Amino acid sequence: MNPVTIESLDYEGHGVAHVEGKAIFIDGALPGELVTYVAYRRKPKFESAGVDAVLKASSQRVTPACPHFGVCGGCSMQHLDATAQVAAKQRVLEDAFWHIARLRPTTILSPIIGPAWGYRRRARLTVRKVDKKGCVLVGFYEKRRSFVAEMDSCAVLPAPISELLVKMRELIAALSIPDRVPQIEVAAGDMPTALVLRILEAISTDDAVLLREFADRHGVTIYLQTSGPESATLFHPPDAPMPSYHLPEFGVTLRFRPTDFTQVNHDVNRVLVRRALGLLDIQPGDRVADMFCGLGNFTLPLARMGARVVGVEGSAPLLERAKENAVFNGLAEHIEYHVANLFKVTPESLAAWGSFDKMLIDPPRDGAMELIKSLGGPGEAAPSRIVYVSCSPATLARDAGVLVHEKGYRLVAAGVANMFPHTSHVESIALFER
Repeated sequence: MNPVTIESLDYEGHGVAHVEGKAIFIDGALPGELVTYVAYRRKPKFESAGVDAVLKASSQRVTPACPHFGVCGGCSMQHLDATAQVAAKQRVLEDAFWHIARLRPTTILSPIIGPAWGYRRRARLTVRKVDKKGCVLVGFYEKRRSFVAEMDSCAVLPAPISELLVKMRELIAALSIPDRVPQIEVAAGDMPTALVLRILEAISTDDAVLLREFADRHGVTIYLQTSGPESATLFHPPDAPMPSYHLPEFGVTLRFRPTDFTQVNHDVNRVLVRRALGLLDIQPGDRVADMFCGLGNFTLPLARMGARVVGVEGSAPLLERAKENAVFNGLAEHIEYHVANLFKVTPESLAAWGSFDKMLIDPPRDGAMELIKSLGGPGEAAPSRIVYVSCSPATLARDAGVLVHEKGYRLVAAGVANMFPHTSHVESIALFER
């Protein structure tokens, strides 16, 4: 196959080349490189491929730190210098603003960067008993395959968790139901790490002994989950505290169940919270809406700064944890909580919560279109500042287009937060002002 020159990276971190007018997306290739490739998916207008050989390497190519890179599908960009990864994500964000909404931020914020390794405090590990190999595997899926990668370490997990991978394999293999434990969810806060074992069949007395011994030996807390996330029940130690993490700059501690949504990267999250509140320019007495508030990651710091906060969240169990966190931190009197589906909000339901000086929006990947559409237009009452934290550049840009072109806001600033180093995931933050 003839070599091709890589022109750019796409939003998933694939190198982009063109052959006779057809786009070729090449996994593992970097801009400026000359490579040969092997296609694994062919469509009339594009092909998906993997690198066969790098004939001329980029100066930004590095040796991946993880021996499982290329097989394990957990990371996709370890071959690219960490600083260049952040720059690529910034370009993805800027391109999304321009191509989707014809917008450019007035100011590009400096990227929020944390540790490149050992950062991932949350992980959902697949468990599979492999008879052909005579063992149990615990880890992430292989790249583009449904097999579980055979891994004895993980460079993006904190070292104590990475060191448990082989021990978890041995534990599950020793149980009476090794083929009935499909998943282990890891949740590491500032307190001992929690392991949630998804079990499809009741454990035996001998299994219970093994689990207790494992928890005591390795200083972890074990939960058993029989169905949905809310079914996760503390197993051992029976008096273990809830997992928690601390935001020291604001003097708040957030407790959570191990199946609750929390940010995976605590170091980046701390800086992200600080930046969000700084962009909002909180003044004592401001009435601030925290939309998609979760268990209070932004709500509690907002209240600590003297704001009167209205937190809105669609998950009733998660909002209960938010209320408990407000009480635990002595901030309940400053916060008003509502359970509501923000994907179905209307101008009338939004107005029922009163007027807001400022608003923070932190939605899932689907974005916040209905909420944005429910805000007052030019000349109508609406928050003077909106900070939007996003895990999808495309939906952020789409929503930004409505905020700017229909609701009378300006896109003042935007930048990325490298929440997931070595992956193509782009977390970002944007400030809108009237």
